[in-house]
Amino acid sequence: MSFDGTPRPDPRWHHAQTDLDDFAIVSYRVDADAVARLLPEGFAPMKMDFADGPGTLISAVAFKDRNFHFRFLPQVSIDCGQINYRAYVTAYGMTGVWFFGTSLDHPVVAIPQHLWGMPWRRDRIRIEADWDGSPARWLLDAGDAYCDAAELPQPLSLLDGFTGESDWLERLTHPTLGWYRRRGGNLGVYSIWHPVMRPRYLAAASTSFPVFERLGLITPSTPPHSILGQARLRFDIHTPPRRFRPDS
Repeated sequence: MSFDGTPRPDPRWHHAQTDLDDFAIVSYRVDADAVARLLPEGFAPMKMDFADGPGTLISAVAFKDRNFHFRFLPQVSIDCGQINYRAYVTAYGMTGVWFFGTSLDHPVVAIPQHLWGMPWRRDRIRIEADWDGSPARWLLDAGDAYCDAAELPQPLSLLDGFTGESDWLERLTHPTLGWYRRRGGNLGVYSIWHPVMRPRYLAAASTSFPVFERLGLITPSTPPHSILGQARLRFDIHTPPRRFRPDS
């Protein structure tokens, strides 16, 4: 059975839209209990069975925002690099991702930081890709975060921990709900929509994601579980985020 994506919610005047260029999901297989200790009550890591035992996945998702704009103000747009650090979770009968934090290479980071209380910070981010190369290459250089990857000679027939392509397309590339801890301790949530990804499969020559190291989830020598890349992906972001109340 193929994964056909999710219905696109009707765009609202206050939503945002963007094209994500040179998009990549760099995932790590980690201990589920270590992730669970970082989550609020009612949240649990999405546990998986890998070839050598149980665990869960976390990902650094990096891309270049191109023409990010709010629908009510299309004439004002921004282009910049962004990295989202996330875990795959279940919460109160729903599935989605928990955001440990986000780096953005633009002064507009002040809006999610101060208006919405999101765990975002300003960082210098450089992302370069050559999708027509042989092999295709993808490079992230963002201060202490780094990844140098090249496309595999052949697409993977199976990703460890998943039952097939439809499974990993849905769970790894298509979560539409994201939760985070707001300043002050309350929880926030927002949603997104994008078409089904048609990613390319990469392998890393070297990586460094100290955000995950400081959380105690990986070490400098931990290899990525997988790297999925795509030259461009259209995104709807259902702004603004809202406070998350499990009983609402």
